[in-house]
Amino acid sequence: MKPDSFIEGVNDSKKVSEKKRDKLYEQISSEAAAWSVGIVDEKEIDRINILNATKKALTMALGVLSIKPEIILVDALRDINTLGVPYTSIIKGDEKIYSISAASIIAKVTRDRIMREYDKLYPEYGFEGHKGYGTAGHISVIRERGICDIHRKTFVKHFI
Repeated sequence: MKPDSFIEGVNDSKKVSEKKRDKLYEQISSEAAAWSVGIVDEKEIDRINILNATKKALTMALGVLSIKPEIILVDALRDINTLGVPYTSIIKGDEKIYSISAASIIAKVTRDRIMREYDKLYPEYGFEGHKGYGTAGHISVIRERGICDIHRKTFVKHFI
């Protein structure tokens, strides 16, 4: 985010309603000095685990960022490849730091939009509603129908 940026309502994405996140996404993406998203698919997550996939996605996003940052503020990650950019890891950074909160909103809305597209391909799984999280309804459908191509095998093994 630009140093003088302040968008009312930016907070940890988990503390903002879906409707508000969508509005904030538009404001953040238009006001940010630069932003990008790294996406790691379910097969890669199964192969390297969710933590390493998160780190890989961060590195991917940095690699295509239009501006090289002076420093990276990151929510609770350590031992990450920041392509030579210094970083500071902040516990609960998405609650404490404006730019990390903004990034969490960009990431969450991006993921939710992807899950809405998956819902069109696999409507019987209800991805529009639960966004792939382990809700009781999602687990019930997995137990009833089995998994589909986009399910992480390491995620569903706990439920089936």
